[in-house]
Amino acid sequence: MAELKTLTSHLDWLEAQYDEMVANLAYLANINSGSYNIVGLERIAAELSHLFGGLGGQVHRVALEPTVRIGDDGEPRVCEFGPLLNVYKHPSAPLRVLLVGHMDTVFGTEHAFQRVERVSPTQLKGPGVADLKGGLLVMLKALECLERSPWAGRLGWEVVLNPDEELGSPGSAAHLRAAAGRNHLGLVYEPAMANGALAAARKGSGNFTAVVRGRAAHAGREHHLGRNALRAAADFLIAVDELNARRSGVTVNPGFIRGGGPVNVVPDRAVVRFNIRLSDPVDEAWVLERLAAINQVINARDGITLALHGDFGRKPKVLDAAHRRLFDWVRRCGRTLGLNITWRDTGGCCDGNNLSAAGLPNIDTMGVIGGGLHSVDEYVELPSLIERSRLSALLLLGLASGRCDGAAFKGEAP
Repeated sequence: MAELKTLTSHLDWLEAQYDEMVANLAYLANINSGSYNIVGLERIAAELSHLFGGLGGQVHRVALEPTVRIGDDGEPRVCEFGPLLNVYKHPSAPLRVLLVGHMDTVFGTEHAFQRVERVSPTQLKGPGVADLKGGLLVMLKALECLERSPWAGRLGWEVVLNPDEELGSPGSAAHLRAAAGRNHLGLVYEPAMANGALAAARKGSGNFTAVVRGRAAHAGREHHLGRNALRAAADFLIAVDELNARRSGVTVNPGFIRGGGPVNVVPDRAVVRFNIRLSDPVDEAWVLERLAAINQVINARDGITLALHGDFGRKPKVLDAAHRRLFDWVRRCGRTLGLNITWRDTGGCCDGNNLSAAGLPNIDTMGVIGGGLHSVDEYVELPSLIERSRLSALLLLGLASGRCDGAAFKGEAP
């Protein structure tokens, strides 16, 4: 750790940034940027363009192509996204790092959770304070620290801030893959665990929608002419749910069903949504085969059709040797700063899955420490703004100064 200890004096500047970081976090979190709030995402993108523009790099605002999503009524809907921000500097440097974070939150404009509250001297509660606006400020200050150092220019860096991570990054996935190919390693600023631990291996995730159509009829006079889509959807849901416990690491969660109307009408349409998580990439083929078989059984019924939509948008993140080397360097940086950095596997997924699937080793919980994510109790431990900024900054300085052999994480430069 001695080679890293010599870099710590360059981190002292960060201590004086605390009040500014807290103020900026409260300001950003008070701007609603729910995934479907395009106006709010435009506003947050403008604020972040200004903040990251101060680093002196190239700032680009990228319009994402709309996608099609199946609505709750079973009909296709065009889904539009806010802008993506891409910032980069020193792109010709021999070693390059990709820093990723998202601007969207799960709290739409209709949600009751809208404002930041200082609940104690060391805690701030509010929408997105931990997931992920606190992490954006950690990323920013770590890069500022790097650019103030004598090694600025020796490390190329690229920032991708996307507006759709909470939706599974459907609009930004291609941009993440492209950015992964331009860099040697990645840092994603999702919040750390409540105890400060980092996420290690992550499960993959697939979101699916089944649209079942039958035939409407009078429930009394002509019940025999109807074909009940709601019953077929229920049978499909049960069959899908029974995939649980049939293969280690695979879990299925039916989360939504809608159909029917007046009880004197045989329902002719139903919609089922479900999520599947898996630990091993080879399980994806097994799951898809089972879904196809269930689909075939339902479609064999007279007067019933079932259309299945969706896929595995995020592959499992498996800890290979490159990921383990990166974790070891982060742990060494932590020890230099008096931090005991640990990590554990998790069933959750994020853009770290996307980067790993594209071949880029990454650590995806470099953000703040907090808890209550995706709930009205979301909070951030404010001292972690500085603690995690110091950790990221030391890692970047180690890479730039050559104390850390970053090229070893991916091998040959892209």
